[in-house]
Amino acid sequence: MRSEPRNLLLDTHVWIWLVHGEARIPEPVLETIFEAAGARTLFVSVMSIWEVSLLASKGRLLLNRPCLEWVDVALFRSGTELALLTAEIAVECNGLPGRFHSDPADRIITATARVEALTVVTRDRQILDYAAQGYVSALAC
Repeated sequence: MRSEPRNLLLDTHVWIWLVHGEARIPEPVLETIFEAAGARTLFVSVMSIWEVSLLASKGRLLLNRPCLEWVDVALFRSGTELALLTAEIAVECNGLPGRFHSDPADRIITATARVEALTVVTRDRQILDYAAQGYVSALAC
């Protein structure tokens, strides 16, 4: 018997891996991601779009089309919904409980997960450590 799909928020690197079909995502996690996509409970933060744009502009991420077009296609193909930056998330990212590092993208992604009750899918050790303290839900990949 399958469980209910979780409400997931893909960290930027996981979204890029998913879109590029990279085999870095373990099969059980990939199945969970596909279930969430099918249930329309799979999200990516608008901050991840900013990160993709930044990486592409610095030549650290090669895209096969103009960035905005890549983003539109990637959102569609991955079955992700866009989690927008709200006033509540903007405030939350500066008031995260406990100790969390200062990277603004990670702070906004983590705050988005907390405010929207989403589970972050990530390989980022700092987010996973923060989740282990009980401050956010995370799924390691």
